[in-house]
Amino acid sequence: MVGLSLRSFGVAALLLAIGGCAGGGYRAVSDAPLKLGGPYRVGGTTYVPAVDPAYDVLGYASWYGAESGKRTASGERFRAAWATAAHTTLPLPSYVEVTALDTGRRIVVRINDRGPFVGKARIIDLSRGAAEQLGVRAGAPAAVRVRVVAPSEDDRKRLRKGKPARSLPPVSERERTNLRAQLSAAGF
Repeated sequence: MVGLSLRSFGVAALLLAIGGCAGGGYRAVSDAPLKLGGPYRVGGTTYVPAVDPAYDVLGYASWYGAESGKRTASGERFRAAWATAAHTTLPLPSYVEVTALDTGRRIVVRINDRGPFVGKARIIDLSRGAAEQLGVRAGAPAAVRVRVVAPSEDDRKRLRKGKPARSLPPVSERERTNLRAQLSAAGF
């Protein structure tokens, strides 16, 4: 009986070692467990992660991509070409719809990292892949609307595998004008 237990232990240890080598120490992309975390401080500002199903905010997005391969705050490997993003307080992962106020393009992205940590007008950092889907160019931040959504399980699976969620129709010029006016009135 001891031999069987030791053999089972040896096989399990070998599988874990092989899995650790193959995965580079990164967890598989998953929606569980949901990671909220406690308050944290960056650059003199305290951020308090919270579940917020009514999150619907206007602000600015930028994009990042040089960190490809590094670990995100959720423990996943950052893949610049995927439709992911960083947010300071939403649970990891969360799904948000991002609307570019200049073009009206809308996409769904998966929040799996923390940031941006510069200025209160910047509300989301997009991966390069998400920025390209949205039509956001490198350089100046783009005016956006970010709101929490509950995509279909098919869209969640696609995003977890690095594929874009289903296409969404663009927002009308009338609605974009209204959203831009609200952003301007907020002093941004």
